[in-house]
Amino acid sequence: MAVLAESGSNPDVELLYDINGLAKDAPHWFDRVMEFVGEYGLLLAMVLLILWCWWSVRRRGGEDAAPSVAALVWAPLAAGLAVLVNVPIRGFVERPRPFVDHQGLDVLVGGKTDFSFVSDHATITMALGVGLFVANRRFGLAGIGLALLEGFCRVYMGVHYPTDVIGGFALGTAVVLLLSPLAMALLTPLMRAVERSPRAGRLVRRRPAADAGRDTLLPGTRTSPETEERDLAA
Repeated sequence: MAVLAESGSNPDVELLYDINGLAKDAPHWFDRVMEFVGEYGLLLAMVLLILWCWWSVRRRGGEDAAPSVAALVWAPLAAGLAVLVNVPIRGFVERPRPFVDHQGLDVLVGGKTDFSFVSDHATITMALGVGLFVANRRFGLAGIGLALLEGFCRVYMGVHYPTDVIGGFALGTAVVLLLSPLAMALLTPLMRAVERSPRAGRLVRRRPAADAGRDTLLPGTRTSPETEERDLAA
């Protein structure tokens, strides 16, 4: 009750204490796991998910390969752009970290001296998740789920308010969706050009075995007459 009295009637602060209070009751090893997951693990998992999606799109091929790969390229670009947009937002709001103004929090990671609103981790992971959703809904839903877990971890660790996380989710989503038409209009033709390349095209779509065999033919070499006759007959 003392914590609630200290936080007043602010639901943002009350929810902060409720979620961070789970860290106090958890075993020490679990807090260390949450610290790694919230700081690095989920970002790494998101990168691996994007690579998995790219590999799946590349293997499947088809006419949608180039637009899907373009969306996957846009996802990290949008995440980086969202972080840049957050720089003036943080400077304008200048909200201190929650442990600066509120006592009794179990802070799992130290060294956080910058401002709190909005959360960079929440911004990045949600931008990547929504970008994945543009490329592939199944992978995108998994990515958005990881982003939601990232937001929970940031509050659990005591380094962000819940509204910092919500603001990061909104910023990451807005940057991806608002600029997606322009980004796709620029990146899709580029990916189609890459797809037509004899060598770089493998980054967009897996080449059939017959085409791969032709690509490895050395310049100046000729096929045998029997092979040419088979090709003509086909």
